[in-house]
Amino acid sequence: MPRPIVRVYTDYKSPYAFVANKRLFSLEEAHGVELEWLPYTLRVAEFMGTVEERTPHFWRKVRYAYMDARRYANAQGLVMKGPRRIYDAFYSSVGMLFVQRHGFFRPYHDTVFRKFWSHELEIDDLAAITDVIKSCGGKAPEFEAYVNGPARAEHDRIIDEAEALGVFGVPTMVFNGELFWGGDRIDMPIERIERPETIEAALGSRHRKSV
Repeated sequence: MPRPIVRVYTDYKSPYAFVANKRLFSLEEAHGVELEWLPYTLRVAEFMGTVEERTPHFWRKVRYAYMDARRYANAQGLVMKGPRRIYDAFYSSVGMLFVQRHGFFRPYHDTVFRKFWSHELEIDDLAAITDVIKSCGGKAPEFEAYVNGPARAEHDRIIDEAEALGVFGVPTMVFNGELFWGGDRIDMPIERIERPETIEAALGSRHRKSV
């Protein structure tokens, strides 16, 4: 029996995506759904502006956001250190796509998040991401061939499709065509999942796409 799918858009450099992981995996385990993980690689300058353009109001908001995310992290026993600079998460994002096809998504996903937020991993360093792939059992030449081949086009297509759906930030969950942004919205898709008629509609949509 197929399970209804909850699509999750995430980015390894997002503190709120990091602290949402525990509840998202619990959602999968407790409610019989399948999580489909896709990257939504945030373009920081696009929505935050350049450093020179940022106002004192902006920096107060940023400091609060990291303090708030750290509270969630502390409650889960997670280490969260503030990022040292602005990162392009492309390599880590396409790593997410690669490992799902090779059957070791969870160890990669957990390792990249944990090591990035404890300052043990540079997610925009191809060699560093390749080392994580290797540590999880993947083959470096295969990953590097993917990065230098179809990865960019696939990554950009996923971003374009996400934005066509209305995605603008992470974590964003999509269930039965409805968007929910933020870890504090996880109860909303749970409420939809618990409705029998919603599950029936979601499974019907999945079946139509497969035929």
